Amino acid sequence: MAKAQVEQRGLSAAEQIYQQRSQRARQLRDEGKKIIGYFCAYPPVEMLTAANLVPYRIMGNPRQAVARADEYLESIVCSFVRSCFDVALLGGYDFLDGFVASHACDNIGKIYTIWRYNFKPQFSYFVNVPNTTSTASLKFFRAELGTFQRHLEKFTGGQITEQRLFEAIKLHNENRALMREIYALRKPDPPLLSAVEMNKILVASQSIPVEESNQLLRDVIQDLKKRHDGPARKPARLMVVGSEIDDSPLFQIIEDSEANVVIDDACIGTRVYWHDVETEGNPLDNLATRYLDRVMCPRTARERTGSREEDLDIRFGHILGLAREFGVNGVILYILRYCDNFGFDVPDLRDYLEKAGLPVLFVEDEYLISSARLKTRIEAFIEMIS
Repeated sequence: MAKAQVEQRGLSAAEQIYQQRSQRARQLRDEGKKIIGYFCAYPPVEMLTAANLVPYRIMGNPRQAVARADEYLESIVCSFVRSCFDVALLGGYDFLDGFVASHACDNIGKIYTIWRYNFKPQFSYFVNVPNTTSTASLKFFRAELGTFQRHLEKFTGGQITEQRLFEAIKLHNENRALMREIYALRKPDPPLLSAVEMNKILVASQSIPVEESNQLLRDVIQDLKKRHDGPARKPARLMVVGSEIDDSPLFQIIEDSEANVVIDDACIGTRVYWHDVETEGNPLDNLATRYLDRVMCPRTARERTGSREEDLDIRFGHILGLAREFGVNGVILYILRYCDNFGFDVPDLRDYLEKAGLPVLFVEDEYLISSARLKTRIEAFIEMIS
């Protein structure tokens, strides 16, 4: 890390990176590194690392109204994508040398073309991720990752060997394991860190190279295990389920309303960190299996094998498992307006969780949160379950 970051450790370093998110990427670019922005949990960041590129997660700004993006995008484009594009139009991503998108949803698929046309990056690639987990889909995706590899090699002028891929996989698996260790520190009652702190750690981790992120997370774990000033115990322990909940005031609103958020199923949270890449066998085969089959996102249709109940277990069992593992007594489904992937799942997911004995609050909102109205609904929900 840069000198200013090295002087701080753990939680204070995470806070600094969070507050000045692009600083390290800009420093690295000045030193000659190539910075590649990426949308969503599906682009295989291990391949960027193996190519000696720095992956940088593209996020919006949910605390700032869109200023220019509405001149380019239809009003029905999801507010997260509009916010990301607005940040780019205002110069917030001028340090990126390229960007990678994936077939995560129609909005991200369309913004890929619009982004390329307006910013003309040195490198761009659209990872065509299948929407099913069949054998044919896995075979197609493996070939697609081979094409992605060749494009990266052409851009960098270097070969991505199996050894480099395995080294990158090892680094990112370590990153996931460290983040899961931090998540585990939220299991006690009260948890050892708040959801607001967790959110900042997640944002910081996805803003710096993986080697630096690993050191940051080790320091954070050390800080947390020694702390005596963590969150107070509150009557409600909640899980938040949704899509892109990154630099969001949502967690502050919830935790100001007499609840501890102790776990999530979200696009920058457990969806990124809960499953590793296998380290035996062909690395591209292993990457294809991990990203297609083990990233649990509603954009992927799971193969039906039996009854409706069995189908729901396949689709949502991981959410219920996390809820039970972390001892939650309520779930907030926070869905961005016009997010069809997640919106279509709401009726089934709500019924599934309620039948398992978990009260559910469904909230549909914009990426720019309507704080007062949302706070009232959350307070009423917490009062009901406490």
